[in-house]
Amino acid sequence: AMPRQTKHVKKKQHKLEEHSLRIIGGKWRSRKVVFYSADGLRPTGDRIRETLFNWLAPHIESATCVDLFAGSGALGFEALSRGAKSCSFIEASPPVCRQLKSQSELLGCDNAEFINQSALDYLQQNTSGAAIDILFIDPPFAANMHDQVLELALNNPRVTENTLIYIESPRDWRATLPMEVTKEKMAGNVCYRLLQPISTN
Repeated sequence: AMPRQTKHVKKKQHKLEEHSLRIIGGKWRSRKVVFYSADGLRPTGDRIRETLFNWLAPHIESATCVDLFAGSGALGFEALSRGAKSCSFIEASPPVCRQLKSQSELLGCDNAEFINQSALDYLQQNTSGAAIDILFIDPPFAANMHDQVLELALNNPRVTENTLIYIESPRDWRATLPMEVTKEKMAGNVCYRLLQPISTN
């Protein structure tokens, strides 16, 4: 019986694991979102999300949002639920991106777009269009991409000095670019901050 068992375990590892989370507030409050966990996908926990959206409460209404490492969609869907005008979900993994799209259809969401692209490519290529009011940056921590992503964001013309940038990072990471930290909080070994670019011109 042993070999059969190990075979079974192996097979399971290739399947994308299904997880779910609940939207905390707004029109889809308590609705469930099912997502796939890909490598390094770590949805923003409820307590952090709750604090973040308290911070964003005065700014979320009619905001144009971009969720750069969309993953579970927790941040983008929460923003739309609370009255954001639109959200672009940027997700590099095709199955994760397809799943986000299908969840948005279940929610009856009509003001989102799902772009199957890496965050770095998106920031370099998507340079025209509406100014981004709120930019969510929650990269896989192991990839050490925080500085690179932030630099590309600041060089993107859609990011202005009025853009609020949410960034979730390992506790000891600090932004080296000209940014004003509006809000900052720690949760275990995670630090989450709301930043605003400092005008350099």
